[in-house]
Amino acid sequence: MVAKIILNPYSARWGAKERFPEAVAALESAGVAFDVARSKGRNDCMKLAEEAVNEGFSTIIAAGGDGTIGEVVNGMAQATPEGEDLPTFGIIPLGTANDLICNLNMPTDLNEAAKIIAAGKTRQMDLCAVNGRFFANNAAIGLEPQVTITQEKIGWLKGIPRYLYAALSAIYQGASWEAELEWDNGEYSGPISLVSVGNGARTGGLFYMTPHADLFDGELTFTFGYVKSRLRMLSLLPLAMKPGKGSFVEKEDMNEINTTRLSIKLKKLSPSHADGELFDEEVREVEYRIFPGRLTILMP
Repeated sequence: MVAKIILNPYSARWGAKERFPEAVAALESAGVAFDVARSKGRNDCMKLAEEAVNEGFSTIIAAGGDGTIGEVVNGMAQATPEGEDLPTFGIIPLGTANDLICNLNMPTDLNEAAKIIAAGKTRQMDLCAVNGRFFANNAAIGLEPQVTITQEKIGWLKGIPRYLYAALSAIYQGASWEAELEWDNGEYSGPISLVSVGNGARTGGLFYMTPHADLFDGELTFTFGYVKSRLRMLSLLPLAMKPGKGSFVEKEDMNEINTTRLSIKLKKLSPSHADGELFDEEVREVEYRIFPGRLTILMP
């Protein structure tokens, strides 16, 4: 059976293009039969994934980073009616942060990734959506997409340091929003600095914005809070890098909640991202949903 590999050569600032021959060798060594489609620009991976579903491929592999994964699973889900099974999904990790891979406790080594694909073992992972756009790992409004906007403009830093610098820059800007939040068993009305919605715990290569999120529990985990002082926000930044005890979500400014849905209304517009990709720079209302066990993912 032939798998469709969707390559985003731009992942890791063209690092994926350079490393893809290594991935090809690993897949061939593992005995994986595959066909390759290459993205030519933003959201092209989504289109290629939709085409792969319509062409009847039963296994679709994302070769790239978290943004590539987000585009591919989005295309798969958009092309598959609700209630029908999505094709089996796999990952060749060629990104900078590879957050989903980390959250799944899977290897970033390409030979090991190829062996996982060849073995064919799967689990049913939750899939999420925001305003109709699907995502695998993380989405947010407020501070986090401000970080995304900033890091996309940085050309003089590479890798994880770029995300850290962007976070510091976004905190310095000190933006906040008046918001109304409503979820399964609660609501909030007032100022916010951020809302981060996690299927997985880690995002941005460094940050555990929803440190207790579980990709298989059938629930969204979201963090929200308002921090008035830039200095206070800076003091929380190191705590956002802690996956366990001592996390920033334990502080009185912050809240971490599990739910199956979340709706947000804002008085002023905010950017919004899903799986690290900015998909709307001006949202006023957002709706998050979860689809438990929707994604059949290749795992050890």
